[in-house]
Amino acid sequence: MYLRYKQKIIIGVSLLIVVCLVVSSVFVYVQFFGEEKETITEGPVEKKIDDRISPYTNQGLILEINRIRHRGLLEKLLKIGTSWREKPSFYFISNMDDLEYVSKDVEALGSSSETLFNMWDTMFHENKVVRDVDEEQETSEITLTIVERVKKGLLGRRFQDFERDTIHVTYDYRTGRWNGDDNFRDYDGYGHYVGSYFEIWFNIYQIDADGDFIPTWTEVNVLGTNPQIDDSKLDPDGDGIPTAWEWRWGYNPHIWDDHVNLDPDIDGLENIEEYKMAKWFADPFSQDIYVEVDGMERGGFFDPPHVLWVESQQAIIERYCQHNIKLYIDHGWPDTPKNGGGELLPHYGTVSQDSGMILQFYNNYFPDERKGIFRYAVVGHSGNFNHPAKSNVYDTMHIGANIKQMVTGNLKKVFLQHKHPITPRAWRLSVGARLMHELCHTVGITPWSFEGCDNLSYFASKQARKQYDETWGNYYSVMNYYYLLSDMSLFDYSDGSNGPPYDQNDWEHLYLPTFQTDAFVVEEIYFGPPCTDKIVDELGSRVRLEARSDNWNYSEQLTQRYIDDLQDWSPIDPIKTDFRVFVKTDGANIPSDRNIRIYGKPIVEPTHAEWVLVKEGYVNEDGMIQWEIED
Repeated sequence: MYLRYKQKIIIGVSLLIVVCLVVSSVFVYVQFFGEEKETITEGPVEKKIDDRISPYTNQGLILEINRIRHRGLLEKLLKIGTSWREKPSFYFISNMDDLEYVSKDVEALGSSSETLFNMWDTMFHENKVVRDVDEEQETSEITLTIVERVKKGLLGRRFQDFERDTIHVTYDYRTGRWNGDDNFRDYDGYGHYVGSYFEIWFNIYQIDADGDFIPTWTEVNVLGTNPQIDDSKLDPDGDGIPTAWEWRWGYNPHIWDDHVNLDPDIDGLENIEEYKMAKWFADPFSQDIYVEVDGMERGGFFDPPHVLWVESQQAIIERYCQHNIKLYIDHGWPDTPKNGGGELLPHYGTVSQDSGMILQFYNNYFPDERKGIFRYAVVGHSGNFNHPAKSNVYDTMHIGANIKQMVTGNLKKVFLQHKHPITPRAWRLSVGARLMHELCHTVGITPWSFEGCDNLSYFASKQARKQYDETWGNYYSVMNYYYLLSDMSLFDYSDGSNGPPYDQNDWEHLYLPTFQTDAFVVEEIYFGPPCTDKIVDELGSRVRLEARSDNWNYSEQLTQRYIDDLQDWSPIDPIKTDFRVFVKTDGANIPSDRNIRIYGKPIVEPTHAEWVLVKEGYVNEDGMIQWEIED
C-alpha cells in the first residue's frame, strides 16, 4: 500500500515537471523566434523626427542689444575744433513680428520719460526686448534700427531724428539660428554688425526650458541631448568646452576637438581662450584683440593724468574696426579678475625697456589668467616701448604721456615747425597714436621686419634728414617715428599707396598671434633698430609645421581640394593664406576619429607668421572630406 502510494507521487511529480518543461519551451520559442521573425520582416527602424518646437515651455523670443558703438568720434578728433566733445544721442527701435518697441520711451507705473543713450559706446548698458509668439511658430522676423538725434538751429534747441543703420534677420525656432543682414559665420562675426554709422553687438534666443539656450528641436533631433537638462556646463566629449558653446559655433559636442590648438580665425586666441572670453564678445571665426590698460599716478600738481582717454580708446577701436578686427580695451571694466584694467600704478618719472621695471607691473597688476589672451599696456609718465616682460614674448607695452613730450616730443631739433598747442584734442590723439604704434608691434610690424618702422636715421644731420624725406619719408604710418610725433592728422598705419621699397601696406602684414610667439630677435640693452643681423631662426616655418604634426602626412591632393572648397566661406582670406592638409597615419593617437588636420599661415612676409591649426575633418571611404562624422 505504501509503495503504491509512493509510486503515484513520483508519477505525479514527473508529469508536473514535463508540463513545466513543455510550457517553458513554448514560451521561449514564441519569445525568441517570434521576435527574430518580427525583426526580419520589419527591416531597419528609421529614426523619427520629433517636430515639436516648444513642448516644455511657453514659446517666446528674446532680443538682446548688448552694445552699440557710434563710429564717428575718430573723424571728429582729426578735425580742428571742439566737435569731438559733443557726445551723440541715439536710441533703437526693435520690431519683432510686428511688435514695435522704441527704447527712448520708458514707462513704468503710470510715469514716463524719454531716455536716450548719450555716449559714444553703450558697453555695459545692455537692453532686451521680449516677444510672446504663437506656440509651435516656426520663424520670426526681427528688425533692429538705430536712430540718431541731431541738434538743429543756432542754439541747438531743436532736433531731428535720423534712422542710421538697420538690421533685419529671420530667426528659426528649430535651429536657434538667424540669417539675413547678419548670419552664422558671416564676414564681420555672428551677432555683430558693422553699419555705416554704428557698430552693434546683439543676440537672439528663444525661451528654453533648461536654460542652456539650445532649442528643444535641436537637442532632440540633432544633438541627442536632454532638452530638460542644462548643457551649458556639460562636456560629453571631454574636450574642455561644454555642449552649449560648441553648438553655438558649429562644433559637434559628442566628438573631441583640439580646442587647445584650434584657432580658425588666426587671431592668437585658441578656441579654449575664445570660450573663456565669451562674456566679452569673443568670436572664434572673427578676429579679436584684447588689451588691458593701467594708468599711473600723477607726479605732481602740474603733471597731467596718465590714463588712456575714452576718446583715445574709441579712435583706436574704430581704426581696427575699419579693417574688420574687433579691438576690446579694458581700462576699468566691471566684474573682471582682481587687478583688471584701470588701476593707477606707482609713479615713475621714466620707465625704459632696458631698465626692466615693467616686470613689476606685469607680475603684480596683470592677472595670470589673462596672460596669453590679453596684451598689457601701461600709460605712464615717460618712455614708449613694446618689449617682453617675461621670456621673449612681445605682449607688454608702455606709453609715455607728459607735458614735455606733448610740446615737441623727441623731435624738437628737427620738427619745431610742427609744434602743436597743448589742447585736450591733441593730447588724446597723441596718447592714442602712441598706443596704436606699440600695439602694432604686438601684431607683427617690427623694425627687423620693415626698416621704415622705428627708423631714426634722420636724426644724424640735415643731409640725413633730406635723404630720409626721399626714402623712408614715403612710409606714411604711425609706425614711422618721423610722422608719429609730428602729424596729428595721421592716426593710421600705412596703406602702402607709395609703393615699395620705402612703403608697405601695414594692414596686410599684420599677424595677430605675434604677442604669443617667441621672437626671432633678442633685444638686449642698448639695442638699436633695425638690427636685422640679430635675427636667429632655429626652425624654418616648414619644420615648425612638421614639428606640430607628428604622425601626420601632408597631402597635396587634399590641400588643393580644401582650397577649392573655400569659395563658400572662410574666417580668414584664402587668397592671403597658405593652407596645408595633413592626414593621420596609423601611429597617430588622438581622442577623436577625425583623420585630417588643416593648418593655415597668413601670407604676410616679411612679417613672421607660423602655421596654425584652423580645422579638423574626416576623409571617408570615397576619399571625400567631411567635417562631421555620422553617429
